Amino acid sequence: MTREVRGIAAAPGIAVGVVKWLASAPVTSPTDAPGANVDAEIARVETAFEVVSGRYLAQAQTAAGPAADILTMTAALAGDPALLDQVRAGIRGGGPTAHSVTEAVNHFAEQLAALGGMMAERASDLRDVGQRVVAELLGVDPPGIPDSAEPFVLAAQDLAPADTATLDPAKVVGLLTVAGGPTSHTAILAKALGIPAVVACPDAVEIAEGSAVVLDGTAGVVEIEPDAQRRAAVAIENSRHQAVPMGPGRTADGHAVPLLANVGSAADATLAVQLGAEGVGLLRTEFLFLGRQSAPTIDEQTAHYTEIFQIMGERPVTVRTLDAGSDKPLPFLNLPVEENPALGVRGIRLANVDEGTLDDQLTAIEAARAATGTPVKVMAPMVATVEEARSFATRARGLGVTTSGIMIEVPSAALRAEYLGAEVDFFSIGTNDLSQYLFGADRMSSSLAALHDPWQPALASTIAAVVAGASQREVAVGVCGESASNPEFACVLVGLGVSTLSMAPRSLAGVRAALAEVTLAQCQAAATAVLAAATAEEAARAARIELGRGRA
Repeated sequence: MTREVRGIAAAPGIAVGVVKWLASAPVTSPTDAPGANVDAEIARVETAFEVVSGRYLAQAQTAAGPAADILTMTAALAGDPALLDQVRAGIRGGGPTAHSVTEAVNHFAEQLAALGGMMAERASDLRDVGQRVVAELLGVDPPGIPDSAEPFVLAAQDLAPADTATLDPAKVVGLLTVAGGPTSHTAILAKALGIPAVVACPDAVEIAEGSAVVLDGTAGVVEIEPDAQRRAAVAIENSRHQAVPMGPGRTADGHAVPLLANVGSAADATLAVQLGAEGVGLLRTEFLFLGRQSAPTIDEQTAHYTEIFQIMGERPVTVRTLDAGSDKPLPFLNLPVEENPALGVRGIRLANVDEGTLDDQLTAIEAARAATGTPVKVMAPMVATVEEARSFATRARGLGVTTSGIMIEVPSAALRAEYLGAEVDFFSIGTNDLSQYLFGADRMSSSLAALHDPWQPALASTIAAVVAGASQREVAVGVCGESASNPEFACVLVGLGVSTLSMAPRSLAGVRAALAEVTLAQCQAAATAVLAAATAEEAARAARIELGRGRA
């Protein structure tokens, strides 16, 4: 009988292959012999950090979309002067060279992990930096992707950006990690590459190298040593989904559901168009601001937005204003270090620190819209109150923006949707942060990943409340969080009354195919079943039965 292990669904799709585990990292010890010449060892360390940083940047230049952004930020970690100072101090104190790197990295990684939120994700990235510097010092290969002549499922404790960003989807057909979460870098990059992924699966350690598996990145299930009949059935199912033609999203009975893309660059926008996106539901703008000592000028921003708008043509684009804070530090804003940056000055709250940055961004967006004629909407993140919604809409209108909305990410906004709807033109639900605040669960904590399962009934109840409140003001509601990329949950979102779905471009085909197989009535029945369920497992099972994908 086939055995199963369960984790968290992180990137949709089903993969069949043998498991290969990521090569382990080099190990250092305090008992290693120190270098004879302190100055020479420090010079060696400085060179190793420069080499590693340069490799990240080289990878970033050949990558696209979120992979390029994440690799660039990781390169900045490798160039952090405070980290290098700590390593120098360790060597001068008589410590072994490579182990001084390990100790310094662990020191800063523990500090980052304690901050939670996006900073905790940086801890994993920093450890990857340290492992690669150590490998450079020891003259050994860094931890990396195994070689294989046949496609395989890559398994690991966790995956660093440098590993995930360089994956070849023709070789690596699935990802399985012991740690991580549904909004981790592994999940984000897996979606961007179109590779099915299951994360936060502690029982994965029981799967031996070379075992055959069926990995279901939609359900979060890994079947170990499935029989030939099961493997053949998966191949047929994948072929059937690939055969669904591109076109507008709609249910089997013709209910239109525009399928949009989440993008952050011109390369992302190009891919979205190629894969049939009907527009952009989330244009992230923060990466234009990160790693700079001064804010980008209005002209720089206008050129950036214009390039993306031109690619999208007449397809609508929704731009999210700057969403950064002490977890994505912007030196030119001089933000204080906060103990809990996920609950600190970020999103629309940045306007309280520097109104000019938001005004310049809105001015640039409107200039790009006027130059291209692309239909553009603008939304603010982290809005919690009517006053914030009103202030943003008034500011946007004053700078020429005709359609303004807000992200629904904070429970207070969800509870008062009817009142916030009186101030703006549309809502976009960011289910990643909404889950974090709704369940009080750090989105980067692998031990809390189950609370970020989109099948948690409380999430569906909250979305239903937002739709109900918005309907009182005839305000449209879309979803741009990771939950929209889950083909089965996407059907539930439609049943809850969500009008548009936005996701990573490579997730569009799976959601399009899933919608085409069900009627609006089935979606509504699935949504009702989820709202009546007591647990996430019960919710998923009940929805699949209503969608014709499960058994009673």
